[in-house]
Amino acid sequence: MERPQAKKLRSRHVTMITLGGIIGASLFVGSGNVIRTVGPAAVLSYLIGGLLVFLAMRMLGEMAASRPAIGSFMEYARVGLGDWAAYLVGWLYWYFWVGVLAYEAVLGGETMHLWFDAVPSWAWSLILLAIFVATNVISVRTFGEVEFWLASIKVLAIVVFLGAGVLFAFGLWPNATNSISNLWEHGGFAPNGYGAAFTGVALVIFSYFGTEIAVMAAAESENPAKGIRQSTTTIIWRILLFFVGSVLIIVTIVPWNELPAPTDVATAPFTYVLSLFGIPGAAVIMQLVIFTAVISVLNSGLYSASRMFSALAEQGFAPRAVATKSKSGVPVVALLASTVGGLIATLVNFLTPESGIFDFIMNSAGLVALFVYLFIAVTQMRLRQKMTPEEVAGLKIKVWLHPWLNILLIACIAAVIVVMMFSEGGRTQVWTSLIATAVLVLFWPLVRRNLKRRRARDADAAEDDVLSPVNAV
Repeated sequence: MERPQAKKLRSRHVTMITLGGIIGASLFVGSGNVIRTVGPAAVLSYLIGGLLVFLAMRMLGEMAASRPAIGSFMEYARVGLGDWAAYLVGWLYWYFWVGVLAYEAVLGGETMHLWFDAVPSWAWSLILLAIFVATNVISVRTFGEVEFWLASIKVLAIVVFLGAGVLFAFGLWPNATNSISNLWEHGGFAPNGYGAAFTGVALVIFSYFGTEIAVMAAAESENPAKGIRQSTTTIIWRILLFFVGSVLIIVTIVPWNELPAPTDVATAPFTYVLSLFGIPGAAVIMQLVIFTAVISVLNSGLYSASRMFSALAEQGFAPRAVATKSKSGVPVVALLASTVGGLIATLVNFLTPESGIFDFIMNSAGLVALFVYLFIAVTQMRLRQKMTPEEVAGLKIKVWLHPWLNILLIACIAAVIVVMMFSEGGRTQVWTSLIATAVLVLFWPLVRRNLKRRRARDADAAEDDVLSPVNAV
């Protein structure tokens, strides 16, 4: 007989998911747009954005360490704020990952088409979706094993990039000269003003989204408490090393105004810097690394979407059948339903590229990261208020300066949204996200009525189970 723990994630899986889970194409490619907009002060944008994420993860860690839950922040929102909060944050989070599935499938399909152009992009996208549905449907251990190796490649690539970058910046690399002065030459450290650095926070905050996956995965590990502590307490140095460190290397080696606009993998800042090292085949190497990042996010997205959808069903916010699990504990119905959602969005991109539907899906998920962090801050503050002094003293992970850091995070989230309203792309994300949220609000009365009926039926069934032995006598 199989041991109960046999299909759970091991410590090394959670460790690597924690290390590499947030490294994606948004860092490898998207960092170029931030640098071209902000200048060397983009380092501050990533630092401030990382601080906000660190605070949110610390708050999530406090809640998760005391009550591990696969639904994570959705479950905590339900306990702390009520059913309406769990319903909103859970469905928005699922919607976000369905959009990510489509985006990563499209990007992965286009990359595969570059290498093997005999197969059209849309076919490659479907093949990639099928492959990672298979890895997820087998067991959570299989997901963890695949993600372990994909994340390992990303982490190794970043570490090599940082090591070579430091040598190059100090002129210790063959044919290199000291380039530290690029930080203040070419218009200064903040050529467009320090206000641009704060504007840049709105651009980088979404690069960090996905850190919460480690907490969700830790809940399915052999030692949930250890995994949660590890994922939430080590995030600060991961942010400093992988994000802030990488951007610092780029703006040190390359004058910010000479960095090409990243339109594809070949013009990505990492590819450009790697080519300066004199490494042959730099573009191909980065294509492989970025493709790894894409399929890693696709793999994680299927995991996250299915777990959240299943948690929604278990709490009565989605049809009960969605929570059905396989013998290995995988929520197969939620996984397949999430895949269908991503598949529809993917096909919309290829079949009706001019309709704007795909763009709407992508943009309307734009504020989900901020909404999730907002709910985490408010929920943790509310749950702490309900605790006794003894319970607070017994917390394994504790938020400092409570509740002032919560208030700071909430204020910063509001400030980022205001900043987004002053840019055309940001305004589009804000309004489309509000429309998607409004649709969920419209359905809430119906969901609430069904939820009451379901809980009443469950209560009656439980009462019958209690009385049946008495009736039998």
